[in-house]
Amino acid sequence: MFDPFFHPEGVAVIGASRNPHKLGFGVLRNLVDYGYRGGIYPVNRSATEILGKRCYSTVTDVPDPVDLAVVVVPAKAVAATLEECGERGIGHAVIVSGGFGETGEEGRQREEQVKRVVDAYGMQVIGPNCIGTIDTHTPVNTTFVTGMPEAGEIGFSSQSGAMVAAVIDWALGAGVGFSRIASLGNQVDVNETQMIEAIRKDPQTAVITAYIEGVSDGRSFMDMAQQTSREKPFVVLKGGHGERGSEAVASHTGALAGSFEAYKAAFERSGVLRADTMEEMFDWARALAWQPLPEGRNVAVLTNAGGPAILAVDALEEAGLRIASLSESTRSYLRERLPAAASINNPVDVLAGSGPGSYAVALDALLTDPTVDAVLVIQAPQDWFLPASLAEVVGDVATSHNKPVIASIMGKASVDDALSILHKRKIPNVTFPERAASVLAAMVKRREWLTRKVDSAATFTDIDREVADAAVAAEAWGDLVEAYGIPLPSQQVASTLEEAVEIAGEIGYPVALKIWDDEVVHKTEVGGVRLNIRNEKELKENYRAVVDALELPAGVEKKVLVQRMLEGGYEVIVGIRQDAQFGPLILFGSGGVDVELLRDVETGIAPLNRYRAEELIDATRAGVKLRGWRNQPEADRETVIEYLQRMAQLAVDYPSITELEINPLYVLPKGEGAFAVDIRGSAAETKAERKTADLEG
Repeated sequence: MFDPFFHPEGVAVIGASRNPHKLGFGVLRNLVDYGYRGGIYPVNRSATEILGKRCYSTVTDVPDPVDLAVVVVPAKAVAATLEECGERGIGHAVIVSGGFGETGEEGRQREEQVKRVVDAYGMQVIGPNCIGTIDTHTPVNTTFVTGMPEAGEIGFSSQSGAMVAAVIDWALGAGVGFSRIASLGNQVDVNETQMIEAIRKDPQTAVITAYIEGVSDGRSFMDMAQQTSREKPFVVLKGGHGERGSEAVASHTGALAGSFEAYKAAFERSGVLRADTMEEMFDWARALAWQPLPEGRNVAVLTNAGGPAILAVDALEEAGLRIASLSESTRSYLRERLPAAASINNPVDVLAGSGPGSYAVALDALLTDPTVDAVLVIQAPQDWFLPASLAEVVGDVATSHNKPVIASIMGKASVDDALSILHKRKIPNVTFPERAASVLAAMVKRREWLTRKVDSAATFTDIDREVADAAVAAEAWGDLVEAYGIPLPSQQVASTLEEAVEIAGEIGYPVALKIWDDEVVHKTEVGGVRLNIRNEKELKENYRAVVDALELPAGVEKKVLVQRMLEGGYEVIVGIRQDAQFGPLILFGSGGVDVELLRDVETGIAPLNRYRAEELIDATRAGVKLRGWRNQPEADRETVIEYLQRMAQLAVDYPSITELEINPLYVLPKGEGAFAVDIRGSAAETKAERKTADLEG
């Protein structure tokens, strides 16, 4: 249904201009100059011909075939123009014109008018306020930007027109080919999810890239992204890291699991590779389009200079990759064939005086070695052979193996011919070797995502629904957590010192005393927590301090929680939050009083299968500690995995709960369980009914 945007039979340029400085001229020029073979119909009342093409007074006069309109008229005339297109039977349009929602209230009203026309005629519209679309294989270029990238395998969708213009110019200079490019503008109709899916379906596109500032519907985006990632690599650059969605939060979870964390979790779950920069996104895209995926994390470095190799090794290890331990047979082979002073260990240094022949011998040996999953080839600038001759060698050897090769022929002035050769051979080159680390890490991440086990999310049937429903209605968070199978330590609320003494005697020392007030998030900061109280005397000494920490109006009863004191374990945080785009989130990390200082947390999308629960745990320092840290015993990690999945199910079942956290969840040694020590939550004023989810875990 998006075919006319990339393979139109005929294009009407409504607002075509004779003025070379007008956008309407640029659109027409690009259609003519870049080889579009369909009908090109300029619509301009005051001209008879532009760029050798006959002009038409109105779109009604345009002959068949025409299935795409590019609209470049003043904003106030766009709705009427679209209506004419609808009457003419043109079902697709690109609105280049600006002056809509990006300009304020009047512009938003114009967008609403456009939307009404689109809906009335069942049209599909890109824009307004966009640059247009490109398909290099058709070829067609409906943008007004000068230049057309080479035909290639990378598709690009962007919510920023400026990004599209920059990428077109960069592609021309870098010699990187694209398949399809789309600028989405204000997305009055076609949104990012629909466009990315259209690019995925293009057989000429091997890798999809996208610049995204937001998504129209989080769960729909995730469904599309997961399907896309199963078929083709999908790399996203997300703009807008700063907005954390943490206004008026009632818990640590609300502060830590912000909007950007939700996007990261959604990308992770869907197999989307998230880049941090434009350069990184297209470094990855080239490698993913051109090279096979590595089977593992073991990398060999081949160089003619020590310094760049050291930097490369540092970057590779920081990216979570390993420096391959070469087999004895490979080292013996290299020892016999490289200069005597060459290093035959990894990194393999053929020395500054070596030529392309030494590189060829070494690269072939490294790619043959079963301990090596990928090779980074570095060449520092020198004077005794042309970089182009090395590029030929790297291309010849690399194409005879099925392992990824990344080149770093360093420099600028002398390497243009070499880069051209590498691009033709589908060998990506990075100017400096450190950049290769993120490229290979992204390739490894994709391989691991494709091969990981896909399970359904856990569903627990032992939940006491009656108790849970009542707990949500009363905002009794401890009761709710217990109803979901997560135990609390023995505890009771005391209104007097005498009650506290009696409760402590029943529970057994040691105990903890805590302010009983949901409004206080950081109880320790106001002196509202006393720990490790070992007898009645200490309890009496600490009780008054806890009570006095809380200022309440006269006549309001002050209460204190008396709780069994747990010892010998680890404090972690488990939290849930409802995100406006992606729905229920689950958070895990280091807990206790320093949770926001440490910020050792990972966020996931609920519900969770076991694999995703383990990933969340293992991505944190808290997860490392649970496996046994230094002289500490291994903690009950299995229980934490289960409780994470239970909390994720709770988040799905009760979307009215905006935030709920257990901090800390106190994890005892292996086999001894875990307990929800402190629980805090908040709910929307209008409570939704309990729901279920069937989203893949």
